[in-house]
Amino acid sequence: MYNLLTNSTMKRLVTLGLLSVMSCLSALAQKEIIYVGTYSVRGSEGIYVYEFDRKTGAMQQIQAMGNAKSPSFLALHPSGNYLYSVNEGSQIGPNNAGAVSAYAIDAKTGKLAFLNTQSSLGNGPCHITIDKTGKTAFVSNYGGGSLAVLPILSDGKLAVATDSVIDVGSGPNKQRQEKPHVHSAILSPSNKTVYVSDLGTDQINQLKINASTATVESAKPPFVPVKPGSGPRHLTFHPNGQFAYVVEELTSSVAIFRRNTATDELVLLQDGVKTLADNFDKKNTSADIHIDPAGRFLYQSNRGENTLAIFAIAPDGMLTKVGSQPTMGKEPRNFLIDPKGEFLFAANQNSDNIVLFRRDTKTGKLTYSGKTVAVPSPVCVLMTNR
Repeated sequence: MYNLLTNSTMKRLVTLGLLSVMSCLSALAQKEIIYVGTYSVRGSEGIYVYEFDRKTGAMQQIQAMGNAKSPSFLALHPSGNYLYSVNEGSQIGPNNAGAVSAYAIDAKTGKLAFLNTQSSLGNGPCHITIDKTGKTAFVSNYGGGSLAVLPILSDGKLAVATDSVIDVGSGPNKQRQEKPHVHSAILSPSNKTVYVSDLGTDQINQLKINASTATVESAKPPFVPVKPGSGPRHLTFHPNGQFAYVVEELTSSVAIFRRNTATDELVLLQDGVKTLADNFDKKNTSADIHIDPAGRFLYQSNRGENTLAIFAIAPDGMLTKVGSQPTMGKEPRNFLIDPKGEFLFAANQNSDNIVLFRRDTKTGKLTYSGKTVAVPSPVCVLMTNR
């Protein structure tokens, strides 16, 4: 039969085969994995794992990793092989501290396998970040007002904490700032400094990292202040590394900083950039903040107004509000802009859903994709390629 095939026929078969292979590879390339951290309420099973089809915008659940201790905020290891969660509901040890857990990620499926858990050395851990080398985890304890530093072992497991920094002080808001409330710790682009946002003291603490000992020490200056009563929460860097933006939770505003690229020191440029509509006069607290991959637009979530504020970023780092997108849910907390900048996933904590929007990369505006996923009390959304 082979001898009867002409050269042209053989070429057509080879071409069809290559097209088939390329089609399969293209389909695989469109599949990405999304991890969702939750609070352990309203039937939540823990950490939810989804396969995302970029072509259709569909999210298909492939796993629910059991964790009844509110695995709220998540962080991915830079290798993509491990995932970490803070467990806000944990109460371990003599001080009833919270905990942080490590999971291995299956290279083919993206599914999780539990590795181990360690104490966060403080109450109410609410945020975790991993340094760029993948050797150190930084855990923020909201209730304990402290930062914990945990080494990461070669197998992805967490070691016992090697350092802890406990803040002191308070702020003018007697209900929310009666003591320190560490809300996040973000690494500098240089990976040499960690910036710790303390909602209770209205400060961004600047800590230098000793990578060899997995410890930290105060930089000079040790902190930069923001407007009293504003409540700094989360921080994000512009892709160029020159500017940093901080969510001010209690005043629903943004603070803008310039980063000294030689020393990592932050210098406040503008404080109190308004994010709410002029006619909105009800209670609101801001939550999360992200910049699109191209560095053209900044987004901030507002809980109460239930929107995402959209800002254009000027070359000098300044912000101009260009829109506000309702999130089609209640209490939008964390949200994700995908690595290609095509989609935004808004996690509505109190309406138990994640709403998918398409991004206009030229205007920054958002359009509902028609896709909404039900998940109990979503708090954090991450994406990785497999």
